[in-house]
Amino acid sequence: MAQATQMNVPEINTPITVEHDKKKRQFTIRLNGKVTLATRNRSHDRAVLLYEYVGKKTVDLQHTEVPDAYRGRGIAKHLAKAAMDFVVEEDLKAHLTCWYIQKYVKENPQPQYLEHIHPM
Repeated sequence: MAQATQMNVPEINTPITVEHDKKKRQFTIRLNGKVTLATRNRSHDRAVLLYEYVGKKTVDLQHTEVPDAYRGRGIAKHLAKAAMDFVVEEDLKAHLTCWYIQKYVKENPQPQYLEHIHPM
């Protein structure tokens, strides 16, 4: 007989804020609501979208990651929107290597996004 496993799923009790670190080339969302020296760099305390410049005006949106306990809550959507808004605001072209960003743009085919996607 299968046993049900009870999991404590962390709640997000604060508004979702996307932070953009241009130096590290990443967008992040803090998931535990606070940062201490002990938790600052633990990956399970944040969601992240990574990108790289592959040309002077071209970025590759490479990878989006949300910890398992927070998946299915629309967190990656906030990261994707912030990244695509950055591409538009900076008048960049974007390679969409990350499957989730591809999905986001397909589900949100805004003209300003579509004109900034670099054909693969």
